[in-house]
Amino acid sequence: MLIVLATSPRVAPGLLSWDAWQALRSAAAVLAPAGHPQLPALDEAGIGYRIADPAAHADRASWPADVARVAAGQDGIAVWLAPPGDDPPVPPGARLLRGSADLPGAHLLDLVQTMDRLRRKCPWDIRQTHESLAPYLLEESYEALDALESGDQEAFREELGDVLLQVAFHARIAAEREDGTGYTIDDVADGIVAKLVRRHPHVFADVSVSGADEVTRNWDEIKKEEKKLKAERAGRSAVPEVPSALDGVPFGQPALSLAAQLQRRAERAGVPVDLTPADRDAGREDIGGELFRLVAKARAAGLDPELELRVTARRYRDQVTAWERVGQAGAE
Repeated sequence: MLIVLATSPRVAPGLLSWDAWQALRSAAAVLAPAGHPQLPALDEAGIGYRIADPAAHADRASWPADVARVAAGQDGIAVWLAPPGDDPPVPPGARLLRGSADLPGAHLLDLVQTMDRLRRKCPWDIRQTHESLAPYLLEESYEALDALESGDQEAFREELGDVLLQVAFHARIAAEREDGTGYTIDDVADGIVAKLVRRHPHVFADVSVSGADEVTRNWDEIKKEEKKLKAERAGRSAVPEVPSALDGVPFGQPALSLAAQLQRRAERAGVPVDLTPADRDAGREDIGGELFRLVAKARAAGLDPELELRVTARRYRDQVTAWERVGQAGAE
């Protein structure tokens, strides 16, 4: 009998299941391709094996069958240590045994390795910098939002991959710096994990909360303390005595989203809701103020003003397209 032992390239060699080690130890013969990453672990465990090199075969498609024929000549069980991968070929009559399995998120290792190779081998990827990639941070995020709004979940999944690529790409570029400012993709992951744990003491510590509103209040307080500690570590002596609730709001975002975020922050800080900006120039109409009040109206209704305007923009696009089709049909 032939057992095809499958292993994951994302799991460290030697970390095999109990069933896998039992099969290897009890097998009458263990066959493996030259250079298989598990071979040093077999040597350390004192398990003998025979190298069956696929390079000796002109037709690689016949390789598993060749192994099966070799195994058929053995008394008892033969184990074929397939090259690492998700779906190794299994000859008829053989049994597949998965010796190691990926944990959730393990395929991110493939992205890291792919990005590393592109950075070393691709002329375009080699030339990129944080600055040259900056426009894609917005572009890919907007494309992901567009796919989400379209209801196409497959397209949304693909666009999320493009967003993830931007994170991996920037981290790979940063890892090359040797001036003390560099960091790796692991540093990026460690940072966000630490932040999430720190800002969720009701999950990772012994803090009790009454609901989502209290979670938000705790988040704001923890964030405020983080900013204070960051300023102290940076050696800034002129820390404002009364830090603003609006500190850190990015003004580069779309105007409706900016207004909504400012209002959310101000509301949580207890700022009066009727505190609305007004155009001091009496000679011009206060369009900005009206828009700001519309944002407040949308928020009061539990709506996101940015998304609402996008829905209307899509509806307008469809109406214009329909109007154009009618006009074109009439012209014909």
